[in-house]
Amino acid sequence: MILTVDSGSAIPPYEQIRSQIEAMVATGTLASGDRLPSIRQLAHDLGLAGGTVARAYSELEQARLVISRRRTGTVVADGFVQPAGERRRRLAEAAEQYARTAALLGAAADDAQDAVRRALGPA
Repeated sequence: MILTVDSGSAIPPYEQIRSQIEAMVATGTLASGDRLPSIRQLAHDLGLAGGTVARAYSELEQARLVISRRRTGTVVADGFVQPAGERRRRLAEAAEQYARTAALLGAAADDAQDAVRRALGPA
């Protein structure tokens, strides 16, 4: 599992970790039962405080995406399905961020939409 944290980003490190793990589960990169690194190990690997990783794991657990147990550590929960409302909300956030990036690049709306169509691939 490869995670990165951009220390210069306006997005807090715990949120960067949380969203990357969530994306890995949603895409199948992480499957039910897969074990996540320990808080201590991931904090060390990323050069972060343990509390930062603990917060990310806590939020993932509150979302029922992972299960943390003393003996087995933190594992991906069985049968995670993101609620449709949450999926729409996160998709809208991603679209807004993409639109801002496209505007900063000076891209025309048609060019930005074409880039999304190419990224999504054939229907």
